[in-house]
Amino acid sequence: MDLQTLPTDSLASFRDRIHGRYQEFRARGLTLNLARGKPSAEQLSLCQELLALPGKDDDLSAAGDDVRNYFGEAQGLCETRALFTGLLGAPIEQIILGDNSSLAIMHDVIVYALLFGLPNSPKPWSKEEQITFLCPAPGYDRHFGICEGFGIKMIPVPMTGSGPDLNVVEALAAEDPTIRGMWCVPRFSNPTGDVYAEETVERLAAMPTAAPDFTLFWDNAYSVHILTDDAPELANVLEAAERHGNPNRPFVFGSTSKITLAGAGIGMAASSPDNVTWLLRHMGRRSIGPDKVNQLRHARFLKDQDGLHALMKAHRKILAPKFERVHAMFSELLSGTGAATWSEPTGGYFISLDVMDGCAKRVVSLAKDAGIAVVPAGQTFPYSQDPRDRNIRIAPSFPVIAEVEQAAEGIALCTLLAASEKVLAERG
Repeated sequence: MDLQTLPTDSLASFRDRIHGRYQEFRARGLTLNLARGKPSAEQLSLCQELLALPGKDDDLSAAGDDVRNYFGEAQGLCETRALFTGLLGAPIEQIILGDNSSLAIMHDVIVYALLFGLPNSPKPWSKEEQITFLCPAPGYDRHFGICEGFGIKMIPVPMTGSGPDLNVVEALAAEDPTIRGMWCVPRFSNPTGDVYAEETVERLAAMPTAAPDFTLFWDNAYSVHILTDDAPELANVLEAAERHGNPNRPFVFGSTSKITLAGAGIGMAASSPDNVTWLLRHMGRRSIGPDKVNQLRHARFLKDQDGLHALMKAHRKILAPKFERVHAMFSELLSGTGAATWSEPTGGYFISLDVMDGCAKRVVSLAKDAGIAVVPAGQTFPYSQDPRDRNIRIAPSFPVIAEVEQAAEGIALCTLLAASEKVLAERG
């Protein structure tokens, strides 16, 4: 039943029925939150043992250093870095561990670039008239917030299902020397769930750029957050960039925020030897080093990369059914109506819902009135400006599964109501 093809009388009757169902839903007085991709209490409990580690009289690293005290290893404990070589696609010596936030490391890399310039920069970015970033959109609002905070111009780039539109990216990067960076969430993108195809990774690593220091901010936050058996693999951007003669182009970021404890995880970065040396030099002036006790705690808990993957299988058992409930509810209520399309990601933390053009703000408003919190419409775009007012990010991870199902039902009803209102209004 495509709403666009329904006779006006039938569409008005449909709108009235949906409005009635919406009012019934609203009368339940629910409080549901799909706004942020936070781990649930059940997921956090998988790592409760961390709070008792490293344990009494267990305070020495593999190198024999007392992690309670000041000592070297500004890059992080070797045994902890070894846990994340697969996640980051880098050898131990090209990995840096920080405190709990990978976003903080991204922020600092941009601050250091502004103050001092990157290894390939002609001068500090702050001495340039304009710095511009390419921003695949819909994308991660906190990336955009960093740029906006520092006055970095943002150019949105559409997503294709296998990553950003490379024809747009290549043309802009080759012509505009102010374009110095690009945000990328390459495996299970936030919020679309895209996995960058091998060709996408190769072209980004190889493409000519007008700026000598063009940098890929490769935020691989969801790399190991797999939901299905057929989740695509991601090509190694560090190896591709080295192969194409642009070794300093990527900075790869990750964290354990959604792997272990979100409030006490480990942020991390990997890059070329030159970039690692550059970053450690500037980080060394800011801090003697990150929390080594927490690093040892993680090494004791995860033990090795097999332990990491075993933990992620436990996360999948909790998360995958929630995603399945959203897909099932959207399919039941929205399929064939023309009111919306949505992603069915093979991993990550989000579902991207595209409602009828011009309806996202109305859907979010209706949802709020019905007790459902989602991110504000537009927030998945630079400057919070969705040119088509259609994208809404859905985060099913935090609520219990019954609440996820109720929230999906409510959002679908809001979507149908907003779409039928819009079509009727267009018909006059």
